[in-house]
Amino acid sequence: MTNQQYDAIIVGSGPNGLSAAIVLARAGLSVLVLEARSTFGGGARSAELTLPGFVHDIGSAVHPLAAGSPFFQSLPLAEHGLEFIYPPVAAAHPFDRDGKAAALFGSVDDTARTLGADEQTYRRLLEPVVKHWPTLAVDVLGPLRFPNHPLDMARFGLDAVLPATFLARRFNTTEARGLLAGMAAHSIQPLTNVTTAAIALVLMAAGHHRGWPIPRGGAQQITNALVSYFQSLGGHLEANRPVRAMTDLPKSRVVVFDLTPKQLLSIVGDRFPTLYRKQLEQYRYGPGIFKIDWALDGPIPFTAPACRQAGTIHLGGTLEEITEAEQQTYDGKHPEKPYVLLAQQSLFDPARAPAGQQVAWAYCHVPNGSTVDMTEAIERQVERFAPGFRDRILARATMNTAQVESWNPNYVGGDINGGIIDVRQLFTRPTLSLTPYRTGATGIFICSSATPPGGGVHGLCGYHAARVVLRDSFGKNTPVELTGE
Repeated sequence: MTNQQYDAIIVGSGPNGLSAAIVLARAGLSVLVLEARSTFGGGARSAELTLPGFVHDIGSAVHPLAAGSPFFQSLPLAEHGLEFIYPPVAAAHPFDRDGKAAALFGSVDDTARTLGADEQTYRRLLEPVVKHWPTLAVDVLGPLRFPNHPLDMARFGLDAVLPATFLARRFNTTEARGLLAGMAAHSIQPLTNVTTAAIALVLMAAGHHRGWPIPRGGAQQITNALVSYFQSLGGHLEANRPVRAMTDLPKSRVVVFDLTPKQLLSIVGDRFPTLYRKQLEQYRYGPGIFKIDWALDGPIPFTAPACRQAGTIHLGGTLEEITEAEQQTYDGKHPEKPYVLLAQQSLFDPARAPAGQQVAWAYCHVPNGSTVDMTEAIERQVERFAPGFRDRILARATMNTAQVESWNPNYVGGDINGGIIDVRQLFTRPTLSLTPYRTGATGIFICSSATPPGGGVHGLCGYHAARVVLRDSFGKNTPVELTGE
């Protein structure tokens, strides 16, 4: 262990930990990032999981919030090797009837024109959000505060606060209702919950504004670019450095944890005020995931043409089917026809697989801590919309919730959002506080997805936490303010 003293130590090298480290390093501080695993990146890592030459994204795969992150846009990540690939269709949502699919294209116009009777309704809903998204994103993707653009935020909030099932009543077609449901199901909670419409609107707006891109070479390339830029600022990193107690750390003025409440309590719980500790103990994790990676001998034979051009596919059928599946999962059951989120990265990034072959990535939602094998249920759903899919499988790798958590301890019980993002924890993550990145213990902060704005590869939890660190502990302002302009 090094005896060097640092201004700040970041525990955990996920996108939020690296983002916090970058902000602090840009402010001229000496910063060390410690990672328990041998590879940096948290949920943004890639590896050969099935067969040699097949590069799979172990965690995140498609990154609408990374491309649209106001913080990432302020960084020279392209100069450090990050290149995004934009599939012709951001996301597709197939149906049984006539082999049709709804699709999210790069523009509101292109998407609306495919929705028939709901064309104008879709325009009225999305055009204002997309028009103001560059500035709106700064308010939406941050902690609870008075917004920089209050009128735009108020207009967005009137729709965003609704349950997705309620917002869907504005649509008449199966296609528009299903498209909305597939987007809202990213929230990993019942679609009847208030604020689930917000998740759908954010993802659709991000898709219309910046697309749903795939990093060339895999999600690991996002991490590699962040690491490279951090090192260019003079930052230090150490892998294979688990932290189980504060005594495992070198000396520093502050420590910032890219960890969720469960791990934070185990490391520094005895230093927290009683009220803060009790709030962390009551923090709630949501449903988990069961994940599959496939090595395939060719493209997935989707019936709907839009699915063969999409980076992301939402499999679940109608709004009613998806609503039922997500409710069952929340109630502790395992749906026979789960909502499945699938990505087919190598269609657009041939380097991910040997010539003529493909990789594919998918997961479904399951109860937190479930060890039920959902392989058959997931593959049935793929086969439902892509007959002959199973014949293309060369190999598969699966992870249940326990394995997901073992790979990334922030995913407690398989919860990839770092805690359920329902109305009770949307802005009160991880505790009820206007400054949720403070812990109540001097010099100790939290910057994980258990803080606003929550899960996703966007770095904004780390950015906002670092701003608080600079102000509280060093009397400095953030070198670059995010405006979204």
